[in-house]
Amino acid sequence: MDRSGTLADAVRTRRKELSLRQAELADLAGVSERFVYMVENGKQSVQLNKVTAVLAALGLHLEVQRGVAARVL
Repeated sequence: MDRSGTLADAVRTRRKELSLRQAELADLAGVSERFVYMVENGKQSVQLNKVTAVLAALGLHLEVQRGVAARVL
């Protein structure tokens, strides 16, 4: 599965650019190393406040854009 352009890819790429290990990023963000692992592996359900803490530690931010609404069946 191609995950380029995903949140998981962005977090993993930026962490590596900063030469951080997952444990180091977890310490900086105040989350567990397991949580960083789950984000980098695209886990479907993660706590948004923790995701934003990880992004902030990496100097990234989350942006929401208007798009086409998914249809719920």
